[in-house]
Amino acid sequence: MPAEFDTPTQKWLTVVGIGEDGVAGLGDEAKRAISGAAHVFGGKRHLALTAELMRGAARPWPTPFDSEMRDVVALRGQTVCVLASGDPFLHGVGVTLSRVVPSTEMRVLPAPSAFSLAASRLGWALQDIETVSLHGHAIDLIRPLLQPSGRVIALTSDGEAPAQIAALIADSGFGASRLTVLEALGGENERIRVTTAGGFDLENINPLNVLALELESSPQARTLPLASGLADDLFEHDGQITKRDIRAMTLSALAPRRGELLWDIGAGSGSISIEWMLCHPSLRAIAIEHNAERADRIERNASACGVPGLKVVRGAAPDALTRLPTPDVIFIGGGGSNAGVFDTAIAALRSGGRLVANAVTLEMETLLLARHAALGGELLRLQVSRAAPVGTMTGWRPAMPVTQWSWVKP
Repeated sequence: MPAEFDTPTQKWLTVVGIGEDGVAGLGDEAKRAISGAAHVFGGKRHLALTAELMRGAARPWPTPFDSEMRDVVALRGQTVCVLASGDPFLHGVGVTLSRVVPSTEMRVLPAPSAFSLAASRLGWALQDIETVSLHGHAIDLIRPLLQPSGRVIALTSDGEAPAQIAALIADSGFGASRLTVLEALGGENERIRVTTAGGFDLENINPLNVLALELESSPQARTLPLASGLADDLFEHDGQITKRDIRAMTLSALAPRRGELLWDIGAGSGSISIEWMLCHPSLRAIAIEHNAERADRIERNASACGVPGLKVVRGAAPDALTRLPTPDVIFIGGGGSNAGVFDTAIAALRSGGRLVANAVTLEMETLLLARHAALGGELLRLQVSRAAPVGTMTGWRPAMPVTQWSWVKP
C-alpha cells in the first residue's frame, strides 16, 4: 500500500457500475453517489449516460489512459465518483483503482457484468463455462479454450473482433462451432444474432458486444491438451526443442506456482516457457534466445499456443540476463555451458527460487555434476526409448539421455 494511504480515512471515492440502460438501471444509492460527487470520472459514453444526474465536474479519462490514476488520487478527501462498465472488479477500472486506493477509502456499487448478462440471455451456468476478456488483448488468448464441446463467453474489443475470432476458430478446425453475438446488452439497442465460425456473415456489429461460443471440433482440430507435454508437432521448430516426454518431466520439476516468473535460458522453440504459461493465466515467462530465427519462431509459437504475452529477449546469456525482472524460477536448456551463465542465473534467482537445468552433452553434464557436488539439489537421469522397426520386427530405439539438475536457492 502506498505510504500516503497508510491511515484509513472516510470513503471519499465511490465506484459506480453502469450498464447500457444508463440511469434507468441505477439504484438510488448509485444515483446519489453521482449527483453528490464534486468530481465524476468516466469514459465519454458513461458521462453522457449520466449527465442528467451530475452536479459536479465531469472528468473524462485522459488519452492515453493513466493506469496510475493520478487525477483521481490528487482529489483524495473530496467526494469523487468513478463510472465503470458493469462490474468494476471484473476486468474493470476497479482493479486499476485498487492498486492506488485502499479498499477502506472506496465504496463500490457494481452492476451486472457483460458475462453475467450474456449468460442470463443464453441460460448458461457461468460456473460451467470459460470466460475470457479479449478487450484490448490479442485474440490468440482464446486458443487454449478451444476444447471439443466447450462453451466460452468472450468480451471483445470492437465490432470487427467477432469476425476475426470466427476466422481464428475456423482455421483451428472448429468451423462448425455455433457463435452468438450479443450486442449492447441491457440497452435499447440490444440485439442477439447467431451464426457459425465457418459461415460467419454478420455485419454492422455494435462495438459493445460479447461473443458466446459453442465449440464443435473436426477430427483435424488443433486442440491444446490440458496436461503438460504437448505434442512436438504443435510447435514450429528446427529440432532445437525439449522433446515431449522430457518436457513434461521438466515442467513437473519446475513446479509452477501462481504468479511466478520463469526465465527460460536458451529457449530454442520456446516450448518450456510456453507450456509454463499455459499452466495458469497468472504465470509469466521470459524466453532468452540468441539466434534471431529461433527468437522469431518463439514469438510465432507463443501466439499459436495462446500465450502472446510471452516476452522474448534476443541475446546470449549471460549478457542478455542483465536488467531483467527477478525470476522466481529459472530453466537452463541451451547455452548453459557458456562462461558465467550459471553464476549469473544463480545470483539473479530470488531466495527460495528454483533452478532446473537439462544436459544432453558431456560438457553440460560435467557442469551439472560439479554444481550438484558444490550446492546439492537433486540429479536425475532421464531416458526414453520408443518402439521402432528393426528389419521385419520391432525393437526399442533409445533417445539421447538427459541429465537434469534441480536446486532450490537457500
